This record gives sequence, C-alpha cells and structure tokens, in this order.
Amino acid sequence: MEKAYNPQTLEKTWYATWEKNGYFKAGEQGDPYCIVIPPPNVTGTLHVGHGFQQTLMDVLIRYHRMQGDDTLWQTGTDHAGISTQMVVERQLAQQNISRHDLGREAFTEKIWDWKKISGDTISQQMRRVGNSTDWDRERFSMDEGLSEAVKTAFIKLHEEGLIYRGQKLVNWDPKFETAISDLEVVNQDENGPMVHIRYAIKDSDDVMVIATTRPETLFGDTAIAVNPNDERYQHLLGKFAIVPVCGREIPIIADDYADPEFGTGCVKITPAHDFNDYEVGLRHDLPLLNILTRKALLNEEAPEGYQGLDCDTARQKIIDALEDAKLIVKLEEHTRPVPRGDRSGVVIEPYLTEQWFVKAKPLAEPAIDAVKSGRIRFIPDNWSKTYFQWMENIQDWCISRQIWWGHRIPAWYDDNGEVYVGHDEADVRKRHNLAASVSLTQDPDVLDTWFSSALWPFSTLGWPEKTPDLTKYYPTAVLMTGFDIIFFWVARMVMMGMKFIGEVPFHDVYITGLIRDKDGHKMSKSKGNVIDPIDLVDGISLDDLLEKRTSAMMQPQLAKKIAKQTRQEFPDGIPASGMDALRFMFCALATTGRDIRLDLNRLAGYRNFCNKLWNATRYVLMSTEEKNVGDENSRELSLFDTWIFSRLQHCTQNVRKQLDAYRFDLATQALYEFIWYEFCDWYLELSKAVLNDENAADALQQGTRFTLITVLETILRLLHPFMPFITEELWQTVAPLAGQTGETIMLQAYPQFDAALIDEAATKNVEWLKQCIVGIRNIRGEMDIAPKKPLPVLLHQGNDADKKRARELETYLINLAKLESLTWLDAVEAPPAATALVGELELLIPLAGLIDKNQEQQRLNKEIGKLEKELARTQQKISNENFVKKAPAELVASEKIRITEMEASLAKLRERVEAISAL
Repeated sequence: MEKAYNPQTLEKTWYATWEKNGYFKAGEQGDPYCIVIPPPNVTGTLHVGHGFQQTLMDVLIRYHRMQGDDTLWQTGTDHAGISTQMVVERQLAQQNISRHDLGREAFTEKIWDWKKISGDTISQQMRRVGNSTDWDRERFSMDEGLSEAVKTAFIKLHEEGLIYRGQKLVNWDPKFETAISDLEVVNQDENGPMVHIRYAIKDSDDVMVIATTRPETLFGDTAIAVNPNDERYQHLLGKFAIVPVCGREIPIIADDYADPEFGTGCVKITPAHDFNDYEVGLRHDLPLLNILTRKALLNEEAPEGYQGLDCDTARQKIIDALEDAKLIVKLEEHTRPVPRGDRSGVVIEPYLTEQWFVKAKPLAEPAIDAVKSGRIRFIPDNWSKTYFQWMENIQDWCISRQIWWGHRIPAWYDDNGEVYVGHDEADVRKRHNLAASVSLTQDPDVLDTWFSSALWPFSTLGWPEKTPDLTKYYPTAVLMTGFDIIFFWVARMVMMGMKFIGEVPFHDVYITGLIRDKDGHKMSKSKGNVIDPIDLVDGISLDDLLEKRTSAMMQPQLAKKIAKQTRQEFPDGIPASGMDALRFMFCALATTGRDIRLDLNRLAGYRNFCNKLWNATRYVLMSTEEKNVGDENSRELSLFDTWIFSRLQHCTQNVRKQLDAYRFDLATQALYEFIWYEFCDWYLELSKAVLNDENAADALQQGTRFTLITVLETILRLLHPFMPFITEELWQTVAPLAGQTGETIMLQAYPQFDAALIDEAATKNVEWLKQCIVGIRNIRGEMDIAPKKPLPVLLHQGNDADKKRARELETYLINLAKLESLTWLDAVEAPPAATALVGELELLIPLAGLIDKNQEQQRLNKEIGKLEKELARTQQKISNENFVKKAPAELVASEKIRITEMEASLAKLRERVEAISAL
C-alpha cells in the first residue's frame, strides 16, 4: 500500500477497470432490480444536485448487485428543448448568425454537433461520480428508438381523442416566443403601482372602482365581476361599465371569484391575459380579447397611440392618461409576485394561442388509484398528498412548444387546414388515403420535453416493441427524484405507464430534498451558485471557478455580482476531496427534509474519514501480513475480538435496515460511528494490548490477527456501495489475507447479519473497560497530567460485577490507561481524589502532590451541572403524561432507571466536592 491516500489516481484507475471488465452489465442471474436515471439535460455539465441523486441511486444499485440481484441502472440524457436551443443560439450569436439565417434543418444539425460534445462531457462526469450504469444501454431522448416511442404515444392518444389542438391560455415567454411549463416560471416579488380606477356605468351616475397592478390590460377587459352575495352591487348586475380610455362597453356579472372582502369587491375580467379571469370567462361565455403580440407588445386591439408599446411603457402612458381624465382614485406602491422566465428573465405573460393539449383527467384516474392502492408508495409518505392534490385537480396539459429543437409534432396540414397524424408524411398519406397531389405541411412545433420524459421508464427498455428487457425490468424498482417535479415528471410517468403498459412504472418513489447553497438558496446558473461535483472532487482554483460561473450566461448583466459572491465564498478556490468523501457526504445529507444545505466543512470531515480508513488498513496489514492467523482449532478469540464481532453484527443489521428503508443518512451514520470510533479508535488499540503482550498465548494473538483482517474485509464490503473506490483499492490487498477470492469487491456478497456472533456479555465488559479508560483519560486531560505518567488508581464502592471485571481486565486497564497501580478500597474511607464514575463504581486518583484542588473542584462542579441538566430534562419527560401514555413501556422504565442512576451519581459527586473542600 501507498503510505498516503491519493483519491484522484485510484478513482480514475478503478472506474476504467470496472467498465472495461463489464462489471456494470445487466443480464446476470438473480431477481431483476432496475432503476432508470432521471435523464440530465444535455446542456453542459452536471451540477451538485445531479451528483447527489446519482450517488444515492448508485448506492442502491451496488447494494442490490452485491446481494445477487440482476441489476440494471438504465442511463441516458434528455434533449432539453428550450435550454439546448438557447445554448446553441448564443454560440451562433457570437458569430453574428441567427438560427433563421441557417434555417431549421441546418440549425438542428448544429445542435446535434453540439450534443455530441456536451453529452460526452456529462457521461464522463457520471463516470467520475462512480455511477455503475450499464453504458451499453445508454439512451438519448431523441435517439431513433425513443423518437419512435414518442410518435407512437402521440398517435395513439390522438386516435383516442386524448390529444387535441385548441386555443387556450398558456405561459408565454415573449423573448423565446414559445409556450413554457410552470416549472420554467419563477415568481419574484417586485414593486409597482397599484392603480384604483373609476369605471363609469352606462346610463347611470354610478361608478365602480377597480384596483389593478396592470392597468395596461384594461384594453382586454370583457367584464367586471362582483360577488353574487355582495349587496353593494346588486343593482348594477346586468348593466354595462365603460372601459376607460378606449370606451368599450363591458357587462357587469356576478361570480364567486370576486371577493367582497378584498379591495372594493369589484374585479375587472381580462380572460385572455389572466388564468383566473380565463376560467371566469369560460363560465360566462365572455369574449377572449388578446391585446398582445408574440413579443408582448400591445397589438391592434389597443388604441392607436398604444400599439407597439411594451407593457412597462404602456402602463405608464395609460396611468398618465387616466390621471389627465381624473379617473384615478388612488395610486400607491405595491409589492406583487411577477412571473419571469427562469432562462430568459423576462415577464411571462398569460397568452391566448393555438396549442396541442393532452386531456389529463382520464389518464389521471388510474394513476391516482395506483398510489391509493399501494402499488406505488412515496418515500417519505407525505409527498403522496402533494401528488393527490395536483392529480385530483389536474388541468389539460399543453404539450406543444414553438421552437425547433425537439420531437417535431407528427401532424400534417392540408391547404384547407385539416390535420392528419402519423409517423411520417408517407404514413399519413397511407393512413388517410391521401393522394400525392394533396399538399401537406408538417406542424412546425415540437413537443414539450416532459412528453418524451413521461415515456422514459418503458421507452428506454424498447417500447413500443415488446422486448425481453421490457418484460424483465418493467416495472422498475424505484424512482429517485426531487419534489419539484412530482407534477411535471413523476405523475406523468405514472399516467403514461398505466396507459400504455397497463402497469405502474415503478414501485417506490423516493423524493429527495433539494440541494441548496450554504445560505439556503436554490442553485441555478442565473444565480451563479451552481457547483460542479467534479470541482469538489478534484478541486478548482478561484480563477477557473469564476470563469466557469460567469461565461456563456443567459443573463450576462449578472456576471459582476456573481463574481463578487464567488470571491467572498471561495477566496482560495475549492480544495480537492476525492469522490468517495463527496459520495459519503451526499448520503449523510439525504435526510427526509425538503431542503438540504451544502456545508463543505462536512466534506473535509469525510475526507479525513477516508484517511482514517486508509491508515487503519495499513496498521492491519502490518499486523497480519506474513503472520499466522491460525485456523478454527488453533486460534482463540479474546474478549475484544468477541466484542468487535458482536458490534459488527449490530452495524451490519442497522445498515441493511436503513438502506432497505432508503435512510441513507442513518446508514452512513451507523457506518461512520462503527468504523471511526469502535473499530479504529478502540478495537485497533485493544488489539495492540494483545499483539504487543509478550506473555499472550500464541492462539490468542492468532485470534486477534484473524479478527483484524476479517472485520476489516467485512467493513470494506459494508462500505463499498457508499465509497466504491477506496474500498476496492483496499479490498484488493485485504481480501487474500481474509481468504476471499474474486476479481472485484463489487461482485462480492454484501455482509449478512449473524445473530450467533452477538455476545452481549462481551459488549458489557468491554464497554465497562472503555468507560474506565475514558474516565481516567478525562481526568488526565482536565488536570493537565502527562498522558504517559503512571497513575495510582483506587476503585471504590461499585458492585460484584465491577469487582469481577476489575480482576479479569486488570492487566488491560493498567496497560491501556497507563496506570501505576490498581487498588480496590473495601470499607475504607476514600482519600481526597479526582473522581470518575462508571455506574456505581468510583475511579479515584489521589490528589496529594498530583492535582490542583481548585481545578478539581471546578471540574467536579462542571460535571455536576451537566448531570443536573440531564436529570431535569429526563424528569420533565417522565412527568409528561403524553410521553408516558404513548412511549413504549420499556422506554419509560428505562428512563426511570436513568433518573435513579443520575441521582446516585450526583450524590457521589457532591460528596467528592465536600471532601476536597475539607482539605
């Protein structure tokens, strides 16, 4: 072994070996276990959120592979319609070329060229993360097979009337001139005017006052609504109001949407420019008056002086006109959420346009039942409520986008506007018996990226063909994703899986929290706080980090601010930590919470954990290589050997339990505590007491060497799914000494719990010894006594079990605690001494000439204070009736025993304080 742990070298070497030898391939014997990867967008590089989720998936895959399952981790990337198109458009803009200069076909070829580069970058990053995916099955959402699946799904849904074309209100991005999904809209609180406007009533002296933050939309007003129970306006129902400035007449209607308690109780209804107003418009059959162009400029429906203005300019101009006409009752500053495109940064407009839609309700019903019946379960379960809330109120899904990159909608129009759907033009003509003389033009729109993603669990396995892979691996085992796309992806996969396969696409849905920066902010390129996981692994200089965060930005005006933030947070760049440390941190962060803050201080701690394991292995090898470990008949296990085997079983049982429950955080906690504290800190030290004892029997030393190598080899297999690289490197050296054969740790059996190795008596004895040693070491530290100075220790009070343990473990206690002597005081008053308590037993170190009286009093009083707080907390718990009623009886009994023990310990500590005071 190398003396120093160097992750960068061994990680790259081992991954190449694994992939070359085909260890990731599916198709082996065993029960099928399949996970489909949430396909990363092919728009650049993976971010830390990808690394987080992919690590958790890889842990499950490696865990099940080691259990003998036929594991398939289906990998691939998504074409990411708008994002990818915009990336390539920006690149062309640097050459003063637009996509329209190239034309659709040539521009699409440019994107395919770019995809080859970007896709390769992502796949290399995934390899660095350690993803044990079956690369031979890698898919891209626009490859030939998946494109055929998309067309088949579209055609079938259209034939059944579940896909239709119609005019509806959608989220419209005026910069990119396309409909977008809710996920691509970010609401930001912004200040603006709240204008209270007088609307005159036709043939009446009455007026109605309407408060609005968007007065420019009054050109699209088609009604004023009041609540049907609002007595103030009953006399106006059925009359007409006059829209200011343009003078149009609009009806006054009654609708529950108007809240009598909010504002004046009157609401102007603009159905073509507000989603709530749109629903009111449908209920009352109001005209849908669109006043905007595709670029969000006022169109010919506005008065001539306003046509061609953007909304901000038009807003101020109409306010001026209203003030001149004395129609403003009040004008005040107001904060409101403004929807902006997450990529474009411009205001997103509700916009009336012709689009393709999926009728969602018929598809949602079986998908709802799949979760209610338990065929799909959410983890944590509370996310099922979010799923139901959306699914039970689902609206039709807009699936068309006005861009060039993506799955082009398989629909063609003749000169009369009739629409025909098919796989291609030839298929359309054949299906609909159209002559060659009939001119056909394909719909220019592409499908929403989420449409193809909804087919991912089965399209990647070969659907619409009934392939052996589809039969074997569908339904998949678990889907792992973030809560922010439960609506956009999870629900739609369930709907499509139930529709086309007749079965759920996965049994479990594990919802992760969102990785946020140290301040709790969501990571995004526009904020400049995205972290590439590889930068945490290999490290990155400040200059390179600045370049990465501020180049090729969609909103370059933010570059200066982002650079400043980056310098403040990473003045020296990011240090290298290695992938194993990062993976372990990801697992430790995988709590059931909604948000996860990325604390890089923890990463440094797990880098130290890797060093700890490396150095522990070096000690084990030096203690066991070329030395006899004997066989079952010749070796004898010491108390310490029995104890560590017992603790290993508890750790194994706990890790398996937590992994099966998707509690990666608790699994890593169990591993960390066992490996660092029990194995490295304690057992290795205890083993030295046997191996360095010249009087120890050879059989006992053989047993300790056997235990060292056997427990370490088991630890490496337990840890492998979490830290694959370092465990493989170490296992290659350790395995032969432990009698293990095989080419790689990743194909070894995952450790099983063995109840026969549990020895509670050994555990109690070793825990007693540990407490004694810790107590004595604490006194040394607090009293500033040299670690190697031999100390006389007196044992006082205690019980028969303490006396028995003191006799049996005296040699170890003296050697490990560096004692001069160990003397039991029977029925003798104890001299003034520094005291440590182990249950009823007092460990006394005489004060004379050794200990500062005042310092020892301070130490004891500090210990008393801590014990008093813990006693008060426990007493409060026991006095709580709800706790006593709901807690298990054994827990309540245990807490009561603790109270008795703490009261006894306090009494003894106070006695020692009094004794020292009397000196």
